[in-house]
Amino acid sequence: MMNPSDMIEKIANSAASKATVESVFGEPIHVTGKVVVPVARVAYGFGGGGGGRSKTSDDGEQGGGGGGGAVAYPAGALEITEHDTRFIPFTDWRPIIAGCASAFSLGIMLTKLFRRH
Repeated sequence: MMNPSDMIEKIANSAASKATVESVFGEPIHVTGKVVVPVARVAYGFGGGGGGRSKTSDDGEQGGGGGGGAVAYPAGALEITEHDTRFIPFTDWRPIIAGCASAFSLGIMLTKLFRRH
């Protein structure tokens, strides 16, 4: 059985092998005097552990496990021309909309609470 530190090291090495330039920057797209390079945000996470109950090294219960994951989503694009290079960010409106909805709901609740008193 693999010990916990070896398991964590194996998971970390697997995640690190996928953390390449290709996982962040997409294939360049050539369009009339411009090169557009898609850019992504990539996040990796991993963990593992093990444990056991043993009076001697040859018997008893042991267990272990581990796992990892990755997520990538568009962050923007690099626009490269003969005269200039600029980063064009993609705005993710979901957190902004969720924050506005939460603030609006909180405002309504506070207004009702203060009207009662």
